[in-house]
Amino acid sequence: MPPPRTRGTALRHRLAELRGPDVPPKALDARALAALAANPGCARRAILDGAGVNKTALASALGSPSAFGQSQFALTRGNAFEAKVKADGGAELLRLVHEKLDRSAEPPADARVPDLTATGPQGRTARTALELREASAHPGAWTLLDHPMLALDVAGSPAFLEPDAVVVHPDGGWTVVEIKSFPLLDGSADPAKVGAAARQAAVYVLALEELAARLDPAPRVRHRILLVCPRDFSNQPAASAVDIRKQRAVTARQLARLTRIEDIADALPEGTCFSPELPAEELTAAVESVPATYAPECLSACELAFHCRTRSRETGAVTSLGRPLRAELGGLTTVEEVLAAARGEAGDPADPAVAALRRAAALRAEALEAACR
Repeated sequence: MPPPRTRGTALRHRLAELRGPDVPPKALDARALAALAANPGCARRAILDGAGVNKTALASALGSPSAFGQSQFALTRGNAFEAKVKADGGAELLRLVHEKLDRSAEPPADARVPDLTATGPQGRTARTALELREASAHPGAWTLLDHPMLALDVAGSPAFLEPDAVVVHPDGGWTVVEIKSFPLLDGSADPAKVGAAARQAAVYVLALEELAARLDPAPRVRHRILLVCPRDFSNQPAASAVDIRKQRAVTARQLARLTRIEDIADALPEGTCFSPELPAEELTAAVESVPATYAPECLSACELAFHCRTRSRETGAVTSLGRPLRAELGGLTTVEEVLAAARGEAGDPADPAVAALRRAAALRAEALEAACR
């Protein structure tokens, strides 16, 4: 008689059923985690990411293809630039870390670059943990970990993350390095792109902190990361130190608010499946069985944004107009409710949101009347 499945095994089996038969899971990377943390109330994205569903294929099957993601040209350019930065055992990268973050240390020379090759994400995670522990236990030298594998618990489900690099300083501290292909022009870059890189790096820092907490003594995970980009319009690397304490705190708080993947899965109807191979009507019903929290910001972060925007507009949800407006409207959740409150047909007059809407409607009526005279 086979042994009973543990709760973790049962959850993995359930998530595999949600993906569809013989569909491999799509890895949950730091970019997706940062986007998920920015919208922790969206159960739809949480379960789809937790189950490893390919949301790009899902969006196409639903008839709302995603315009989210990098072009192949940008990916190729980024890979070429990263290879240049890490050439010669990462000599240039380590020089930039020393210059921007740790001038008091000895300049990097003959840095250790361990081989992190292992089988599967679990094997690579264990290998990374071993090398970080070894480097921190023998201070005095620089160590560069090229594409290490880290694990982070997200709503009760492990996510495996792969930063561009992690540097161990001679004092044993750990620094995350992000390598991007957008340029640093006169020492500064597009604030939106720097912000996105900082939020992504914050996820890596949280994963490193989880690992460091299991060591004794716990190494220091630095909250200033190194952002490496091309200088001006050349292919020469330049770097900037970015303080991500704010992004780290926000991301940690938002991830803690996520509903456990297990709870969302248990609430789904039996037989629910998100395989893009399903008929359109069946697939749409499966996706709609999980509540979504759409906001315009989703358009730059989620592959299902167009589908969710259409549904949000069809139901008249005020969230489709933006989170700031939604916050101002209090308990009024649909455009129909807002208009009815403004016309005096519904709503509690003592509600500040209702009172403000009626005042705005009265001012509009006065302005139109004056314009018609």
